[in-house]
Amino acid sequence: MAPVAPLLLISLLCGLFVDRGEGACAEVDSDTEAVAGRGFKLGCISCKKRSEVQASATVEWFFSPTGESDFKPIYTYNENGPSIEHDQFMDRIDWNGSKRSNDIQDASIYLFNVTFNDSGTYQCFLYRTLIYTNNEYQDEISKVVHLTVVAKANRTTASIVSEVMMYVSIIGLQVWLLIEMIYCYRKIAAAGEEALREAANAEYLAIASESKDNCAGVQVGE
Repeated sequence: MAPVAPLLLISLLCGLFVDRGEGACAEVDSDTEAVAGRGFKLGCISCKKRSEVQASATVEWFFSPTGESDFKPIYTYNENGPSIEHDQFMDRIDWNGSKRSNDIQDASIYLFNVTFNDSGTYQCFLYRTLIYTNNEYQDEISKVVHLTVVAKANRTTASIVSEVMMYVSIIGLQVWLLIEMIYCYRKIAAAGEEALREAANAEYLAIASESKDNCAGVQVGE
């Protein structure tokens, strides 16, 4: 058990450094199914290959309704802040990406009060400037999200399996606790019986010893 304390100390120190540092970037694809009347996050993440290189970026979002091929600008985010570019999304889009930094790696936005008219294809453009010692490099990244709006959320296989596993875990834990209780009860009962036997043996030995002493005294008196 001795090595446990150093390991716990190292884990705590690592946790403190992680909290103070910047979170790791992971490129996760956006969800593609929204429920009418609810909010929805349109994901757009592009991680830098070299985190030590300084950079700045601007973001543009475009939208093409289902059945159409033309894209129209709906949202921009740059050093001047956010700007909604289309009346259909006025007061319904909020920035949900990187904050307090021009080095944008998460360019996601959040769409409030989704409607069926929001179904279609969304395209996110992230224009990144990588800043080196002697020069700058311009990079353009694009992500596409094909959004479908439904009246009611559809349960996926993953969610069903997760729920089943949760119930199985709860039942398994209860069975394990019951087995542990029975085991502990038997241990306690066995220990109690052993203590009673030892006490009875001790009492028997004491009585036998006393009787022997009495007999010895009677023989001496005779």
